[in-house]
Amino acid sequence: MTHDAGSAELAGPIEAILMQATEPVAAVDLARAVGAPVPDVERALAALVAFYDETGRGFELRRVAGGWRYYTRAEHADAIAAWVIDGQQAKLSQAALETLAIVAYLQPVPRSRIAAIRGVNVDGVVRTLVLRDLIGEVGRDPVTGAALFATTSSFLERLGLDSLDELPPIAPHLPDASVLEAELVQLADPPEASSSS
Repeated sequence: MTHDAGSAELAGPIEAILMQATEPVAAVDLARAVGAPVPDVERALAALVAFYDETGRGFELRRVAGGWRYYTRAEHADAIAAWVIDGQQAKLSQAALETLAIVAYLQPVPRSRIAAIRGVNVDGVVRTLVLRDLIGEVGRDPVTGAALFATTSSFLERLGLDSLDELPPIAPHLPDASVLEAELVQLADPPEASSSS
């Protein structure tokens, strides 16, 4: 690794902590754990990232959801898929994926708005997404008192994103989400035709 002696001394303890972590660990928490200044820990993390890239490891160190965590490299997905026993990975249904996308792009959003966009009752799907810690209740609508839902840090982590700003834009051939929602609401509740006398 091309880094200073301080980074070399910190690399081992940082690796050990991250190997045991079940969620991303912030640099400040790593610094506290190893008893070093945050800038030194950040340099050590950068050196580890570079070292893993240069040596072609099957894993990488990524910054996600405000912290650091190990991930297997995408190019090894086929090998991992062949190794994982069928059915061991619980997949989300199409309905859950659609609901998750609505929450991700329109958050914070009440359940009624999700249902209006999807055109079906979403209670069960919302419960599933909450149980899987992909979305959570983040407050109440000041007017209706309805629960508002947003994505969680676990959502960011599972998608390998550091923040919601990294979500890809909605496909260019689709209308803007707010326009689409307005059209769906209008279809569900058409304005009364004006009466002529």
